[in-house]
Amino acid sequence: MNTLIVIPSRYASSRFPQKPLHLIAGKSLLARVADIAQAACLGHANRQYVIATDHVDIERHAHEIGVPVVMTDPTLPSGTDRALAAADLIAPDADFIVNLQGDTPFTPAAYIDAIISAGQQSEHDLVTPIVQLSWADLDEVRDRKATAPFSGTTCIVRSDDEALWFSKAIIPSLRGEDALRERSQLSPVWRHIGLYGYRRDALQRFVALPEGHYEALEGLEQLRFLENGMRIKAVKVAPSPNAMWGIDTPEDAVHAEELIRKHGDPQQS
Repeated sequence: MNTLIVIPSRYASSRFPQKPLHLIAGKSLLARVADIAQAACLGHANRQYVIATDHVDIERHAHEIGVPVVMTDPTLPSGTDRALAAADLIAPDADFIVNLQGDTPFTPAAYIDAIISAGQQSEHDLVTPIVQLSWADLDEVRDRKATAPFSGTTCIVRSDDEALWFSKAIIPSLRGEDALRERSQLSPVWRHIGLYGYRRDALQRFVALPEGHYEALEGLEQLRFLENGMRIKAVKVAPSPNAMWGIDTPEDAVHAEELIRKHGDPQQS
């Protein structure tokens, strides 16, 4: 299966202008995410990766750090549209397209391997990873959502790991939580990791569809798939010690550096 890993990298951001060029522990956010993609491609002749951007400064920086880059239309509405545009430009033979979001510097390369492997074995339209939260992690998520209610996404799945729904709320609600805490160290809540692998035809269909009702309400593109009867495979992966939702604000970048100081830099291990 020929696979293209696309890193959509947008220059303008109302909350964090020039975010891809921001240094985190001395290394740009763009370089950190590109290193993850490169690691996922090592030893796999049928995998390649590319930065998909809309701005010459990001293109210039990609050239400076020696990573492949392609310019895409700045009017494209989302990173998902940018991923398809990049695939059409440089990899028309790619069967499977991975959207590695450009603001997720702690995504383990193993997560990319996991969704590509699942994509090879599944007929689902979209493959995406999820992590089961410990009770301590769930408590931390609740604390974070008290001040940032739209940070982070949770998922509920069937017994065969087909995704039923995603939400910015914490789902499911937990009745009898005290008893659940006594029964297991892990909560029943699964955190969604913002990493996506698409069959090419499914991605083409997604981009052609109008925005979904619940997609607009929640701000979650994957709900467009579910609202249109498309199927999503949730791949259960192990948690990462540096796990965080992503870099959305300058404050998130500070938190990322704190995680690196606490757990070490995963790209220097």
